Amino acid sequence: MIKITKNIAINENEIEEQFIRASGPGGQHVNRAATAVQLRFDVANSASLPDAVRERLVHLAASRMTEDGVLIVEARRFRTQDRNRQDAINRLVKLIRKAARKPKTRRKTKPTRASKERRLRNKRRRSEIKRMRRPPPIDKS
Repeated sequence: MIKITKNIAINENEIEEQFIRASGPGGQHVNRAATAVQLRFDVANSASLPDAVRERLVHLAASRMTEDGVLIVEARRFRTQDRNRQDAINRLVKLIRKAARKPKTRRKTKPTRASKERRLRNKRRRSEIKRMRRPPPIDKS
């Protein structure tokens, strides 16, 4: 079990890992060793996630989701499978924790009287500056 929050834990058999060849530095060894990990987590069919968290997770990780609702996390930062695997799991946990936080509801506020007066004073000052830049009016008398 992977503990996400005190209420949410994911069973390890819900996560599918696949090791692939990583690009980048490593010399000739990089072409032979499959050290990068591709972690797949079926968000749409996971029994571990509450519906509200599932919806927020789908919204947060939209670019990393497949059409079937599977979240794909790739890790290739390190040169060993074990460290990349741990990195991918940590990133998944971090993402689910972020989705588990309920966003604050926005309360409408009105600008204060002083802020309205400041805004209008600044507008008048700016208008005066621009008016002074204009050429003087030509008398037609």
